Amino acid sequence: MRTAFARRSLRTAMLATTALFGAAGAAAAQEATDAQATQVEDIVVVGTQIRGAKVTAALPVTVVGEEQILAAAATSGDELLRTIPQMGDVTFNSSYLPASSNSARGDTGSVNLRSLGIGNTLVLLNGRRVVGHPTSQANEHLVPVLTYNTNAIPVSGLKRLEVLRDGAAAIYGADAVAGVVNTVLRDDMNDWTVSSQYGGAEGTGMREFNFSLYGGTDVAEGRGNLSLFFNYDHRDELTTLEQPYTASDDKRPLFAGTGFENNASLNGVSTLTPWGQFTLANRATGTYGGQQFTTFTIQPDSLAGCAASLGGGLCLKKTTTVDPSLRGDTALEDLTVIPEIDRFNLFLTGRYKINDAVEAFGELGGYYAKSHARQAPINTLSSVVMTIPGANFYNPFKQDILLTGYRFNDMGPINVDVTNEQYRILGGLRGEWRGWNWESALLWSEASAKDVSDNISTTRLAEWAAKSTPDAYNFFNGGDPTRPRYGDSTPSNEAALNAIRVDMVRKTKTELGLWDFKVSRPDLFTLPGGPVGVAAGVEARTESQLDDRDSRIDGTIRYTDKSGAIYSDLINSSENPDTYGERDVLSAYLEFAAPLVSPEMNIPLVHNLEVQIAGRFENYSDFGDVAKPKVAAAWDLVDGFRIRASWAQGFRAPNLEQINATVITRSNSSNDYIYCEALIKRGAAATGMTNMNQCGASYSPTNAVSEFANINTNHVRKLTAERRSGNPDLQPEESETTSVGVVIQPRFLPEQLGSFTFTADWWQVEQTGMVGLFRGQNALILDYLLRKSGGSNPNVVRADPTAADQAIFAGTGLAAAGEVLYITDAYTNQQPQTVEGLDLGLMWSLRGTKAGDFSLNLNVSHLLKYYLEMSPGMKALSDAKESGAIAPSITFGGRMGDMIGDLGRPEWKWSLSGSWRYQNLTLGAFTQYISSLYDSGLVNSAGDYWTVDSTLTANIYAEYQFDDGLLADTAVRVGLRNVTDEQPPLAGAGYVGTVYQPYGRYWHVSIRKTF
Repeated sequence: MRTAFARRSLRTAMLATTALFGAAGAAAAQEATDAQATQVEDIVVVGTQIRGAKVTAALPVTVVGEEQILAAAATSGDELLRTIPQMGDVTFNSSYLPASSNSARGDTGSVNLRSLGIGNTLVLLNGRRVVGHPTSQANEHLVPVLTYNTNAIPVSGLKRLEVLRDGAAAIYGADAVAGVVNTVLRDDMNDWTVSSQYGGAEGTGMREFNFSLYGGTDVAEGRGNLSLFFNYDHRDELTTLEQPYTASDDKRPLFAGTGFENNASLNGVSTLTPWGQFTLANRATGTYGGQQFTTFTIQPDSLAGCAASLGGGLCLKKTTTVDPSLRGDTALEDLTVIPEIDRFNLFLTGRYKINDAVEAFGELGGYYAKSHARQAPINTLSSVVMTIPGANFYNPFKQDILLTGYRFNDMGPINVDVTNEQYRILGGLRGEWRGWNWESALLWSEASAKDVSDNISTTRLAEWAAKSTPDAYNFFNGGDPTRPRYGDSTPSNEAALNAIRVDMVRKTKTELGLWDFKVSRPDLFTLPGGPVGVAAGVEARTESQLDDRDSRIDGTIRYTDKSGAIYSDLINSSENPDTYGERDVLSAYLEFAAPLVSPEMNIPLVHNLEVQIAGRFENYSDFGDVAKPKVAAAWDLVDGFRIRASWAQGFRAPNLEQINATVITRSNSSNDYIYCEALIKRGAAATGMTNMNQCGASYSPTNAVSEFANINTNHVRKLTAERRSGNPDLQPEESETTSVGVVIQPRFLPEQLGSFTFTADWWQVEQTGMVGLFRGQNALILDYLLRKSGGSNPNVVRADPTAADQAIFAGTGLAAAGEVLYITDAYTNQQPQTVEGLDLGLMWSLRGTKAGDFSLNLNVSHLLKYYLEMSPGMKALSDAKESGAIAPSITFGGRMGDMIGDLGRPEWKWSLSGSWRYQNLTLGAFTQYISSLYDSGLVNSAGDYWTVDSTLTANIYAEYQFDDGLLADTAVRVGLRNVTDEQPPLAGAGYVGTVYQPYGRYWHVSIRKTF
């Protein structure tokens, strides 16, 4: 398994890394001197395929060893990776609980090295690819992305975590744009260890328990070994009412005195409540209580605006506008912020030496997690309308009514249960033949997720809404007058609730099959500077992804409304068809590592010079061929002062969903500017519109008797259907990575001062062709621009112009445009971006003193540039605005420009860790800094963004290891994470869940025994 990496001395590995290396804990026990290094077992570090090569110290690698992993006290891979400053925001996380299964829920975590985005980091397990998490999630460009689930990493089973912070497509293939994360599991064990940890977040009911067992034994008189580890984690849930920043959907009180407290975006209470909103079918007029209604809502009769009494303390109000005091505050339902989780990991490794030249090896692993969460009660979807028949027992008008807004509080919170599974089996042979190391393996791995949540069948709801008996579903009984923002004190009868309730089930699955054969040799031939290493290999893999949606939303079962409209059969979901994709990939690579100058050559200012050259070719069955090179070099001016640099090209293959997804429809409010242009040209006297600033929700016609009276709701601004789909013509996202750095080890310092290593690396990644959507609003703007010159955008599909449309455009010089039916928007290669940064590291250790062993490690990540360019289509619109063809007030959809400081991209992140070990006692500390962010969704009257404050947190721990008696080989550890109880800084959503955990001080205690 180790042929995927170079074996080198620990001293060389230290030169290859950018000092710690940032896991929460003590420094690695790495020795600085040559004599000490020879006494330490060689380790394998990601960055080359050449086994036994002495070069490749040109690459920046972070290594997190067992000691740091233990010190982190992390119970999940998500928690462990968050401690590394070079890791970006975690968009797949267990506290992300969207209202539907359209996104990944449950025990999930994601990898986002350099903040380049999900899918740009390759994850390996013991040097070979891992299967991705099967459930996708839309990124900031609105396209589905897939990630490896970091919570499937068995933290207690890790030997070390290696992070190559450099593009590596030439070595490992697709997706290694930002770098590679390699998880190396424990193996070749000859004893057994049992450990357990218990901890919890103060002021909350969230408690966690971990149990692990790992160990192994040699077999056949040492010819083989079997090693096993088992891990179990249980975490209680964290609920909305346990923290002030999650306890209400109205965040305004949290911002009192800041100048932002009156910002409407902070008031997240919903108009979707059990105090329903209704419109009589065909906008007819109905009479009740001597009053005529076309639209109405239910409310307590104690509130102003009652037009007719319903009895029971309720009345009808002649509007669909819900009284502010009744708007739903779903957080008050005591919902889930972090779900309850049970997680299991089991992994078995084995090797057996068939003869002196050949060894068989294998892996067998499994991961299983079950999570439970409670989310806000089900509500209607604006694009789905249901007719309540006049025959409904509770219908006050006894004529058909359209349900336009409602939350089914009488159903209670939605229960969400997600099961994640992952399996891996690998078998192979490796050996040596005439100086060549060779290895071949066959791997099969799959991951699956099953998301089950409560929902309502619209067909069944319509059936129970049509009943003329008291067991009919009652839409008109309001909520709970004593708790008007949540709950329901007058639920419909139990029979109706049970009848309409269904499980919404989404099943996803990914599969990975891989065969490889690779050879390497550290001494193909010899140059004056030393032996030249070489590696070559071929690989064949097959990948598939299945997204099996519930039959009630994939088009199998549909709801046909009394009005004739057809929707999905779930009241809160648009149709989402199933998706399946598969691909085969064939690849070949070649790598050379050459020492051009060695210390023995005694060349001034060139103590040592090493180069690495690599190239890889891949053929994809779905989009074609890709070939990428890499060059890296390390130049030691003198012993202890190294300059290193690398240049590489890379690519991210479009994932299977981006290529194969069938049409899904999303509804968004959009402005149809061609209508606004016609209204302006017709003249303000008739239409009331004088300029484009009025186009949209702010426009309402001044002449109520004209033919323009209803133009605002019918044409100018409306919910527009956007039909998004995969694109089989997608090409890979291309990238170019450059890095330059120095590694300094001051050999001149006295040994009693300890060993110092300082590193600094500048890096830049330029990406082009990033997959995205043009977006519906932009498509309408382009259609507007083209129609002004007699053309049109074919992606904007319109109805034929009606007589009313013809009248609107008459005399304007513009061809009449019909109402927009839908907009097609396939995923395409869109925006380029450039990301640039600086990594700094300092590692110091002093060992063997009378006072014990000391270590200190600093790891700094500084973003210098993060700029998102315009796509070609957006550039054309921007040029049109510059020329005056598009009004300055027209704004484009999508994100672009400088992104540093945006919610998931802090400019600075650093960690500082240290430890002191004296005899059986170890004390350690870790501190982490995250610089301030800005929340572009929260703007004050001056146009300033809200600043999310920087944070500085500290962890401490103490461990004592017993030597004698019953407690021999037993270690007890106690610790605190976030000692000063720093809460996540305030943001518009309460906190930034992709960067911070929603709790403060966390204590833990653990015990570990080896036997």
